[in-house]
Amino acid sequence: MRKKKGTITSTKMTGTVTVTVDSLAFHPKYKKRFKVSKKFLADPAGHQVHEGDLVVIGECRPLSKRKHFKVLEIVKKAVEVEEVTTEAEVEKVIHREKVAPPVPEKKKGNAPEESSPKQS
Repeated sequence: MRKKKGTITSTKMTGTVTVTVDSLAFHPKYKKRFKVSKKFLADPAGHQVHEGDLVVIGECRPLSKRKHFKVLEIVKKAVEVEEVTTEAEVEKVIHREKVAPPVPEKKKGNAPEESSPKQS
């Protein structure tokens, strides 16, 4: 059974997730490595997965025309961002009050002072 580690990029289909697997390939002429990514359709198999999760998928019998993998385990969960839900917070974000930028203070240092008389 082949196993691949990748990131879930889409959960929009019912009963199917898209997993992007990144790998490095070597160019024979230019002797340089470059990143190659390939997308696989996988069955979540009862796992609660979200976009951005790092998962291990394993090969299985064909489940549909393009789906030949199942999610075996979730390695790392994606960080979820809280959405602004209250209407007052939304209004505050949309209509921010503009505040005048602070006036920079004059530096006290090597500059000659105008108030003190010069002695010769």
